[in-house]
Amino acid sequence: MAKKVTKVVKIQIPAGKATPAPPVGTIFGPLGINLQEFCTRYNDATRDKMGDIIPCEVSVYEDRTFDFVLKTPPAASLLLKVAGIQKGGVKGANDTVATITKEQLRQVAEIKLPDLNTNSIEQAMKIVAGTARNMGIAVKGLNDAELALQAEEAKEAQVEAAKLEESLEMMEQEAKAMAQAEVPEVESTEQKDQSEE
Repeated sequence: MAKKVTKVVKIQIPAGKATPAPPVGTIFGPLGINLQEFCTRYNDATRDKMGDIIPCEVSVYEDRTFDFVLKTPPAASLLLKVAGIQKGGVKGANDTVATITKEQLRQVAEIKLPDLNTNSIEQAMKIVAGTARNMGIAVKGLNDAELALQAEEAKEAQVEAAKLEESLEMMEQEAKAMAQAEVPEVESTEQKDQSEE
């Protein structure tokens, strides 16, 4: 008779570095599974993928035993690794922080293919390219027109900023000149009226 699953937990841990400390202990401690056994099995299974974050789906049974299935690393962490950056752009697609080649995109798509809802490498590349775009990572040969447009916009913005700076400087000089020029005293008409009375 098959064991009854009481809970399915999804967790992402750096490969080969699971320890009974949080987050592993915090998540699995209340479920009553053997933390040391989980960590040992997970670390043995992911030792060859050191440096990656490996998602894991853990099925906990009634008798407090467990089984787990390893997934492929998140596309975002693979893209960061390939692009050689620490984090993606703050403004997403509007802020290009790195550029990767189509070949690098294909490598990431091949790794992710088993977890994607497609069997086509071309479709997988489109899915991963969408993730890259949202992270501010452009793909040479795929986003070339977009990159050229962004470069043009950046140049225009720089020219506008220079013009603005120049006009502000001129206004400042005019203001200084006006302040330094002698202002003749002007008698108020109200004073005259009062003195006539």
